[in-house]
Amino acid sequence: MHPHLHTKDNRACEEVMTILDECHARGFLWKSMGMCNNAKTAVNKCLRAQRLERTAANREAAKAKREEIRQKWAEIDANS
Repeated sequence: MHPHLHTKDNRACEEVMTILDECHARGFLWKSMGMCNNAKTAVNKCLRAQRLERTAANREAAKAKREEIRQKWAEIDANS
């Protein structure tokens, strides 16, 4: 299962998502016979890469914020 495809966070995967949409537009039989599997796999790989980049950025931001809080507490402890 994947999130909503066409959002602002998924702009880098727009091309592969369009290919998947075009494949799905061909009809139920096309999808049920597995003809869209390669496009679906490409979308999954692209979304996974985007998620990994996003989590790495979030992790770095959290580390920086934790360090800032740690420094503020150290300053408070030193001044009290």
